[in-house]
Amino acid sequence: MSKNLSKIAKQKKIKYFLISFVDLFGVLRSKLVPAQAIAEMQKNGAGFAGFATWLDMTPADSDMFGVPDPDSLIQLPWNKEIGWLASDLYMDSKPVKASPRIMLKEQIKKMSQKKLQMKSGVECEYFLISEDGSSIADQRDIQSKPCYDQSALMRRYDLIKEICDCMITMGWKPYQNDHEDANGQFEMNWDYTDSLVTADRHVFFKYMVKSLADKHGLRATFMPKPFHNLTGNGCHAHVSVWNGKNNKFLDKKDTLGLSKLAYNFLGGVMNNTQALSAFFNPTINSYRRINAPPTKSGATWSPSSISYTGNNRTHMIRIPDQGRFELRLMDGSANPYLLQAGIIAAGLEGINKKLNPGKPLHCNMYKDYKKYPKLKKLPNDINQAISMLQKSKSLADAFGKDVIDSYIKLKNSEIKDFKSKSTFNKKKPVTKWEKDNTLDC
Repeated sequence: MSKNLSKIAKQKKIKYFLISFVDLFGVLRSKLVPAQAIAEMQKNGAGFAGFATWLDMTPADSDMFGVPDPDSLIQLPWNKEIGWLASDLYMDSKPVKASPRIMLKEQIKKMSQKKLQMKSGVECEYFLISEDGSSIADQRDIQSKPCYDQSALMRRYDLIKEICDCMITMGWKPYQNDHEDANGQFEMNWDYTDSLVTADRHVFFKYMVKSLADKHGLRATFMPKPFHNLTGNGCHAHVSVWNGKNNKFLDKKDTLGLSKLAYNFLGGVMNNTQALSAFFNPTINSYRRINAPPTKSGATWSPSSISYTGNNRTHMIRIPDQGRFELRLMDGSANPYLLQAGIIAAGLEGINKKLNPGKPLHCNMYKDYKKYPKLKKLPNDINQAISMLQKSKSLADAFGKDVIDSYIKLKNSEIKDFKSKSTFNKKKPVTKWEKDNTLDC
C-alpha cells in the first residue's frame, strides 16, 4: 500500500511539499504545495504547463501532472517544515514518455524482466565560486596540485560539514569528503544503491549543495568546465548489476574480477558511447572538459578515447575493484535520470547481443593514445554528439524514436539560441558563462 503523505506530514510536522520533476535538460522544476492539499496532489498530481519547461510540447497541449512518488520523500534537514518529492509526469492520464524519470523507470522495468537490478553510485564534483562566476570563491586556494589539500578543505569545513550531516540524517551513508583536483573544487561521496534511488538523490544533492552554499554566502556550480586552466567537473558512475544479494558482475576467477555478463554489459556501453555522449555530456561547455589540454594540475582526468582498463584513471572505463566498473565519461551537467537510463539501455543491448568490449588496455592513454588509432573517439562537440544520437538505432529502439527526436529537437533549438546570443549584441558581448548557459547546472 502506498504511503499516505497527509499522515506523514502530520507525523513529521511538514508544512509544505516541493513536488518536483526534472525536464530533458536536467532543470529541476517544482511546485510548493501546502500539506493540507497533499492528499489531492498524491491522488491526481500537481499541474504544470509542459511547454514552459524543456519538454517537447506546445502551448496547446493539455496540462501535465506531476504525481509524487511517496518513496522519494526527503524532509529537508536544514528546513524540516518542507518535504521534497520526485514525481512522475502524466498527460491525459498517460505517462509522458519523453520525461527523464519515466525513461529511467522504463529501462529498470526491462532489466527487471531479466531478474536483474542495476545498482550505482555517483561522484558529483562541484566548484565553489564567486557570486558573478568569474573566479573561485577561495582566493587562498592557489596550489598547482590542490587535490586533497587539507587547508583548503578545512576553510570550507562549515559548509562541507553541514552537507555531510544532512546526508547522514537522510540515511545516505556518506563516507568521504575531499578537495578535488582543481582549485575551488570539491567532491562528496555516499553509498551506492538502486539506480532510481541514486538518480533521485543525485537530483536532490545538486539542489542541496546549491542551497547550503547560498546559506553560507557562497555559490556552487556543477558546470563541466567553468575555468579553462582547471580540471572540470566530472560525474563518474560506479556500476554493478545484481540479482537479489548476488552481484552478477562478480567473478573472482577473472583477472579483473568481472563476469561474462559484466563484459557484455561493458561491450554495450562502449558500443553506444558516442551516441550517449549527447546525454552524458549534454552542453557546449561539456566538450571543453573532454577535449581540454592538460590543466594546471598536469592532467584533465577526463577521457579522450573509448577504452577500458583495470585500476587506471586515464581510460574512459576503469575497473577499480572486483564486481564493478567506473564510467568516467559523464560531467556535472548530465541529467541524473538520463545518466542512469543511458547506462542501463546500453548495458542491456550488450547483454542481449553478447557484445564483446575487446581486451583491456593497460597503458597511459593520455600519452599512448596515438598507438591505438583504431580506437573509437569521443565526439568533438555537442553537434557531433547529437548527430551520433540521431543515427543510433540502438537508443531509438531503447527509448523510442519519438523520445529521441524530441530530445534532439530541443537540443538543436538550444544551440541555435546560443549562436544568436553570441552575435546579437556587438556592443555588449555576452560573457563566457552566458554563452555556455551552464553555470547553474
